[in-house]
Amino acid sequence: MTYILAIDQGTTSTRSIIFDKNLRVVQSSQKEITQYFPKPGWVEHDPEEIFETVIDTVRDVINKTGITVNEIVSIGITNQRETTIIWDAISGKTLSRAIVWQDRRTSEYCKELRSKSYEQFFQEKTGLLIDPYFSATKLKWLLDKHDPDREKSRKGELKFGTIDSFLIWKLSKGSSHVSDITNASRTMMFNIKDQDWDIEILNLLDIPIMILPEVKECADEFGTVSSDFLGTPIPINGVAGDQQAATIGQACFEKGMIKSTYGTGCFALMNIGNQIVYSKNKLLTTIAYKIEGELAFALEGSIFIAGAVVQWLRDSIKIIGEAKEAGLLAKKAKDQEIYFVPAFTGLGAPYWDSEARGGIFGLLRDTGREEIALAALESIGFQTRDLLEAMRKDLLGLDIQKVKLRVDGGMTQSIETMQILADLSGVEINIPETQESTAKGVAWLAGMKQGLYSKKEDYSKDWKVMKTFSPKISSQDKEIRYSGWVDAVNKTRKSN
Repeated sequence: MTYILAIDQGTTSTRSIIFDKNLRVVQSSQKEITQYFPKPGWVEHDPEEIFETVIDTVRDVINKTGITVNEIVSIGITNQRETTIIWDAISGKTLSRAIVWQDRRTSEYCKELRSKSYEQFFQEKTGLLIDPYFSATKLKWLLDKHDPDREKSRKGELKFGTIDSFLIWKLSKGSSHVSDITNASRTMMFNIKDQDWDIEILNLLDIPIMILPEVKECADEFGTVSSDFLGTPIPINGVAGDQQAATIGQACFEKGMIKSTYGTGCFALMNIGNQIVYSKNKLLTTIAYKIEGELAFALEGSIFIAGAVVQWLRDSIKIIGEAKEAGLLAKKAKDQEIYFVPAFTGLGAPYWDSEARGGIFGLLRDTGREEIALAALESIGFQTRDLLEAMRKDLLGLDIQKVKLRVDGGMTQSIETMQILADLSGVEINIPETQESTAKGVAWLAGMKQGLYSKKEDYSKDWKVMKTFSPKISSQDKEIRYSGWVDAVNKTRKSN
């Protein structure tokens, strides 16, 4: 028997999953990682803890499965994107905790760049908006603190990496300093036209190119896991940032196909083919994948609060005891047209308004927890509609009514939420047969590179729908409800 090992290093936990020769999940192991919040707006992880959870879950899943290490032909890695680490190239020790993608410590510097009219400069080169979300300003902050004169960086004594790059460096015992093109495209330092690090951006931010990893395709030779860890060397052949990995896992290989992942937040990516489209509606232009020389771009929209709104119902106002109760409560709600805008940490796409704050509108004397639960779940449908509308405006001619949205993530387990999503977004919702889309994406990349799995065209044919949800409300009702949502969002914003 032959197997593929997928390592899924996420924001709150690390998972290792074994896939068989038919790309089916055999077994998995998961371990949480510690979240550090040293100052308001700061979010950090311990890189050494992350690496330990990788080794622990890999060993655990192999033991659970009962296979031999020699039966694993390749490894795929997917990871939380934009999270930034620097380490000593000689000792291998990290200089500080990782700065997580959610971290906002470089907000003032980003404002300074925008005030100097650099927004278009960055967007044209990277497809991204200037924001602390991305790796570039995080890296500058770390270098200013640990290598202010850049002497160590220029001598090659320091290395930078996103999580994928750091893990590969550690697993290969320092023999591979590489990243894949999807992770590179999220750093705000990578030129998506030239497919290389952008020298003008590096000079502006005072980042020496010597510390950056070599960038490879998604299915490539990334290095070999040292036999010190598992007893035998194993090649790493598949790497992609988590949202691009899910796009690949969902087989969104044709222009116009969209996947949306519903976890703590929501990330929707639409394949826009091999031509760059710059968003005029505050979406991000990013690289979806590069496989066997074929490059595809994507428009991406990020919703900060999706599943987190259900966590808020449970943990903050305690109107539910378990997440699954939200859907059951919502079914009992009276029709009161209440709108819940969960802008707890500002609004993501298409607003990108960090000053917005959450609010519930339309409360009546007899409004109860049922109506609030319904409004919370509806906020996910409305926010998805926001993203789809932005995509429609950026791609003139895109018929949203014909979109079949491929979804994954924990919230897809709720039938009530998925029906609300279909009703308010106005599109058909497709839940795949295999829910492990992110891990499956990099497992396929690694196995395909080794000849274990079929090529992209056959992989697409094998993708299957487990369940479909179609809109049940009228178009008129949908538009009336959406108009109310837009009004509610405007009330949460300090400036429109």
